[in-house]
Amino acid sequence: MRSAPDWVPWVVLITMIGIPLSAILIDLFIKKKDLTVITSVYFGLLIGVFLTYVAVLALSPLLASFATSPILPWTPLILGMLLCYVSTSVLMQTRNDFRFIIPYVEFARDVRGLRPNVLDASAIVDGRIAELADTGLFQSRFVVPGSVMEDLQQDSDAVEKPKRMRGRRGLDVLSRLRNTPTIDVEILSHPGSSTQGQSIESEIVELARNLGGRVITNEPTLVKIAGVRGVPALNVNDIAVALRPSYVPGDMIDVKIVKQGEEPSQGVGFLDDGTMVVVEHGREMIG
Repeated sequence: MRSAPDWVPWVVLITMIGIPLSAILIDLFIKKKDLTVITSVYFGLLIGVFLTYVAVLALSPLLASFATSPILPWTPLILGMLLCYVSTSVLMQTRNDFRFIIPYVEFARDVRGLRPNVLDASAIVDGRIAELADTGLFQSRFVVPGSVMEDLQQDSDAVEKPKRMRGRRGLDVLSRLRNTPTIDVEILSHPGSSTQGQSIESEIVELARNLGGRVITNEPTLVKIAGVRGVPALNVNDIAVALRPSYVPGDMIDVKIVKQGEEPSQGVGFLDDGTMVVVEHGREMIG
């Protein structure tokens, strides 16, 4: 029976010691742990060890001719370190591009449950999101990026009154959402490494993509950015338009006339959703 080469026990020993040691070092030195980064490192080490085993087997006939070389015993170790580094580096740099190729949880999240809703500042300040959430329309949790929270806090302390009112209104709406028992709100204070250095819009879209969620905003531009990157986005204004009641000729509605129209005999009123209604010969009914 053919015995295993002398280097096999060393490779096995190095693998058994190296992988747990690498895991400990990663856990100690990475303070802000991004699961995609940790998973990339683990898979990179495993792939590197496997490639080392295959490479040494393939090079065994060639290495046999250098049996007297003092470097020969260290060849598997050097080759293993090099291949582990290369494979880990490749996965780290391209982890977002492998979400449809490598079938595991952190590279390709198969979202079968409810999508989390990532809010931007415009949707929070608008306030209607709280009203919609109270109705039970959103069953999944709301996620607020840390940069959005910082933006609202800075606006609440601003010197300009409109900006200060905007920030304080946003914080009030967010506080209302968090104090509602049926609504789950999560504020991510530390974005992942993939979003650092990006604009707030890019961070929101990237966060929604990483979470397998959708963006909720009032900004049409952000909706377009999300659409280009393949991330679902929902404009609160579109919800308001969709919820407007439709009327046909002959329907009876109650409208309070509040002011005169452009014509002397016209009166103007508003529906509950803000839609303006012009009433002919309604001037005498003002008030």
